[in-house]
Amino acid sequence: MSSAAHSLRAARSRSGLTQAELARRLGTSQAAVAQLERAGSNPTVRTLERALRAAGHRLDLCARPLPTGSVDESLLAGRLAMTPGERVRTFEAAYAGARQIARAGARARGELA
Repeated sequence: MSSAAHSLRAARSRSGLTQAELARRLGTSQAAVAQLERAGSNPTVRTLERALRAAGHRLDLCARPLPTGSVDESLLAGRLAMTPGERVRTFEAAYAGARQIARAGARARGELA
């Protein structure tokens, strides 16, 4: 889920609003709000700011220096934006993929029948 989508969904939830209620405040449809909250959405800053205000929140932007170390902060931010259940499912999928690679390697080396 994009950072914008996650921010809007979180703000709407904290305000106790449904998508339909937020849509009414914005003068748009529930489907349009759902689209803004969908993973991969890429609203303009103006649209995001307007939607957040309608949910009773404000948009704060800040510039940060690019990381110089080996830690990919965007990857960490993405994981932190996930629910615990989403993190577990992501880990399980990655683990299953790693196991498949390990089995393929073992077969190629003749270690498995």
